Amino acid sequence: MKYYVANFNIECAEELLQPARELLSAAACEAGFEAFEDTKDGIAGYVQRPLYDKEALDAAIADYMPEGASVSYRLEDVADQDWNQGWEDEGFEPIGVTDHLIIYDAKHTDRSMFAGEDGVMRIFIEARNAFGTGTHQTTRMILRRLLGMDMNGKKVLDCGCGTGILGIVASRLGAGRVVGYDIDEWSSENAKHNAALNGVGNLDVMLGDASVLDCVNEEFDVVIANINRNILINDMTTFRSHLKTDGRLILSGFYESDVPMLEEKAIENGMALMDVVSDEEWACAMFECKKLL
Repeated sequence: MKYYVANFNIECAEELLQPARELLSAAACEAGFEAFEDTKDGIAGYVQRPLYDKEALDAAIADYMPEGASVSYRLEDVADQDWNQGWEDEGFEPIGVTDHLIIYDAKHTDRSMFAGEDGVMRIFIEARNAFGTGTHQTTRMILRRLLGMDMNGKKVLDCGCGTGILGIVASRLGAGRVVGYDIDEWSSENAKHNAALNGVGNLDVMLGDASVLDCVNEEFDVVIANINRNILINDMTTFRSHLKTDGRLILSGFYESDVPMLEEKAIENGMALMDVVSDEEWACAMFECKKLL
C-alpha cells in the first residue's frame, strides 16, 4: 500500500487550534484522506497515492477553515510499510452494531467460546490497513441497513470493499452472490482473507477502481459504496449501469451537507432518493434505480 502523508500546519489563536484540527480533518477526509494524527501545530493526514487530488484538497480546506485560521502543508511519501501496525497489534474491542450483530477482532478473540446458536451474528475481522471494522459511523449505518433488508438470494456489489465486512455480512444474510473491488492490493487480499475466516465462499474480490467493472457483464440487486463524496459522484454512472431496475444503491462516507449533491447526480442517472439516516454529522443515503426512459 503506497501512501502520502500531508503535514498540515495551522496558524491561528491557541483557543482555535483544536476546532481547526477537527475542521481540517473533515476537509481532508472529503478529499480522500483516511487517517489522521495530531501534531504540535496541526495534523498529519494519510492518503493513498492514487487518491491524492491537490485541487480537491485545497478547495475543501478553503470551504471548511474558520476565519482567523490559515493552513499550509507539505506532502511526503510514506515508506511502503504497514504504518498502521501499532493499531493492528493493539486490536479493537467488540463492536455491537445491533443486538443481533457484533464485530470481533479476529486476531485477539478466542472463537471457541462462541459455541452454539444464540441468534447473534458474529463477524470476525482481521484488519490490515483496510477500512471497515465497524468502528466508524458510516460502516455501522450501512450494516444496519443490510440487516433491515431481505438479502436472500440477492446479488450484491461492494465498491471499495476494504476489509470486506459489508459483503461478508450481506453473504451471511443470505445473498446469493457478492462481488467486491478495492483500489488497494492489501485491502483486496484482506477482504478475501476475512471472507475465509467467516466461512463465506461466495465473495469474489477484484483489484482496481470502478473501471474494473467494465469487464463485469451483470447487474446487481444491491450496490454498496462507502467512499468519499467526490469518488461517489464521479462513479455514480458506473454504479447505475450495474444496478437492476428497482435495485438499491446504498452510499455512505460523506456528511449530511453533501446529500443534495449526491441526490442531484443520482437523479441525472435515473435514480431516486429513498431516505437518509445519519450518525452525528455522517450520513447514509439509499437510492432506488428506476427504468431509464
